[in-house]
Amino acid sequence: MTLTLKEQEWREMWNETAQSITQNPALEPFEYVFQLPQQFGHGSIKDIEVHPEIWLSIVDYKLREDVLMQLPEWEHPLQFGVLLSGTVINEYGGKLGGGYSCISGSGVQHQMSIRSSKSRHLGIDIHMSPDVLRTFFPGHDGEMLPQLRLLAKGDDWQTLIYPEMTSAIALVVKQMINCPYQGITKQMYLQGKVIELMALQLAPIVNEQSELTASPRLKSTTVTRIHHAREILHFCLENPPSLVELAQIVGVSDRTLRYGFKTLFGTTVFNYLTEKRLERAEQLLRNGGGTVAEVANLLGYSHLGYFAAAFKRQFGITPSECLLGKKSISAS
Repeated sequence: MTLTLKEQEWREMWNETAQSITQNPALEPFEYVFQLPQQFGHGSIKDIEVHPEIWLSIVDYKLREDVLMQLPEWEHPLQFGVLLSGTVINEYGGKLGGGYSCISGSGVQHQMSIRSSKSRHLGIDIHMSPDVLRTFFPGHDGEMLPQLRLLAKGDDWQTLIYPEMTSAIALVVKQMINCPYQGITKQMYLQGKVIELMALQLAPIVNEQSELTASPRLKSTTVTRIHHAREILHFCLENPPSLVELAQIVGVSDRTLRYGFKTLFGTTVFNYLTEKRLERAEQLLRNGGGTVAEVANLLGYSHLGYFAAAFKRQFGITPSECLLGKKSISAS
């Protein structure tokens, strides 16, 4: 069974259980606890103001059922998320948990649905203004590092990135959850850990962008446009534009798009799209999103045999085996 809620309903459900220092003397003055209503499971979220512009949420709750939440289009802050257990998957294939962390850039978030798994969710969320990037990671001119400007989109669509969760990231998250200090020392400790976690998640992006900026063949504006092209593919898996159409949409030549995409992401546009569509197919099959034929058709595969062959190449099992619950070779 899946519980379907609107984002506002989900927030109101949590807000009704909020406890502050006035209700719970065990809490610090800068902490609030939100209990998950018993009909949905058990556990809590603790919000901690570690800095005037940075809030840390420590998540530890278990859901009785999968929760499908409908998110509206809204102005999203900058967010860094890590789950040590549990998963949250959006309708376009973006995955938090299960080996992936998440960076949600500031800007306008697309309307979408996300599914939280029926399991224990343990991890952290960090919310902040994008101006914090300029404060902690300034460039030579005192402004935000050029490599990080894709995370501050203002009135434009936000950037979503799903870095792999390394052992170093997991260790920092465990240290934050099990903070050994109290009072102002706790705030200071968590401030340092927040910056450390941001650095670990951002390092691959900064390094990648630095290498590209040094290349005379890729201008910073071109890099931004190619990132935009990847975002478009994320939201158009079922009916993606052609390479020429995609290049026209983002304002580069198809040759520049091919070269830049390969340089930025280490794969071709076609291979990237194929990989993400198959990942989406696997999620649908495992979550009961339809028959093999229905899933293949939904993701634009008109030939069932081609879909099955591509699926087996990527996961080592057939779509039918996936539907029956067999684990992929890559996950075993």
